[in-house]
Order: sequence, then C-alpha cells, then structure tokens
Amino acid sequence: MKSTIFAFLSLVALGSTAPALLVARAPPNIPSYSEAQTQLGGLRVAAQGSSTGYSRDLFPHWNTVSGACNTRETVLKRDGTSVVTDSACAATSGRWYSPYDGATWSLASDVDIDHIVPLSNAWKSGAASWTTSRRETFANDLTNPQLIAVTDNVNQAKGDQGPDTWKPSVTSYHCTYAKMWIKVKSVYTLTVTSAEKSALTSMLNSC
Repeated sequence: MKSTIFAFLSLVALGSTAPALLVARAPPNIPSYSEAQTQLGGLRVAAQGSSTGYSRDLFPHWNTVSGACNTRETVLKRDGTSVVTDSACAATSGRWYSPYDGATWSLASDVDIDHIVPLSNAWKSGAASWTTSRRETFANDLTNPQLIAVTDNVNQAKGDQGPDTWKPSVTSYHCTYAKMWIKVKSVYTLTVTSAEKSALTSMLNSC
C-alpha cells in the first residue's frame, strides 16, 4: 500500500537530484469562491438515480488529443514536472505531486487520472440520459477542472463516492476540491443530493 510516508522517504533518498517541493498544478477554469457559491446555489437537489445500465464503456475515455497523446497522457504532462515522453507519448520520467494526499511520485504508473466527478456519479445524477457523444466529452474534458493526476490507490479508494462520503485527506485542499466538483456539476447540469450539497457548503466554508 502506498502512503505519503513512503513517498516522503523516497524523496529524501533521492537527495539533491530531487526538488525540495513540488506544487500541485491546478486543472483549468477552477471558479472563485463567489462563483462556486453561485454555481452551487444553481444546482438542482435530487435523490441519486439508479446505477442500472451503467458501464464505463458508455463513457469513451482516453481519446487521442494530439499526435500519439491521449487524454491520460496529456494530463500527466500538464500536471507533472519535467515530464519526458517517448515516441508513443508514454511518460518515461517526471515527478507528480498528488494534492489529495500530499504524496510525490516519479513513476507514471503510480499515478491515476481522477475524474473529479466520477463517471458513475455522473450517470446517477443525469448522464444516464445523455448521448454517447456528450458522455465522451465529459470523460475527456480538458477545458473544465474534471481531470487531475493523483496517487493511484487514493483514486481507487475514492471510487465513485461524492464529497459527502469521501474527501481528500489533505484538508487544505477541500476548498479547491469543492470548487472543482461544483464547477463540473454546474457545466454539465448534473444534480446533487442534499447530503452532497451540505458537504460542499462546508468545504467551501474552509476557503
């Protein structure tokens, strides 16, 4: 099991060849506090829908973005530091800071690309009625703060949970996480549950 402690020790072991600190590179178009408040107020509160019929395959993801680079590889380059890629656009070296848990990684295989609003959560809050094309846009959205590079097992632990049941362990990131979640739900006119809205309100209050 990976941990922040392991990442810290690995960084120390690298000595002077590693930067003293990596800062998370923010996804695009994160709203301001006031904008997020307004967007949250505009979200429709509704009970979460059924997961019946859901499949990740209904959200075509990791599309080709440019040349040999797909969405995952594009986010790895965007969110990493000193990222080097091969002819197939696979990251062969670099460093990634995961804002969810504060860990730093030097292997791309230790990093997942998280959908801020998980695909399953989106399905149950409105995406079930979308066209495949719209779900594809959602799953590969590089314009809004929907995709971010984080520690792989942290992303897996999050699963499809909303902020009422899962939050980043780095509490100072709660404000940013809430603003990103709200922005994505607002852009795609997805609903929120009452518990979800309450959690988001509390997280915004930490800004």
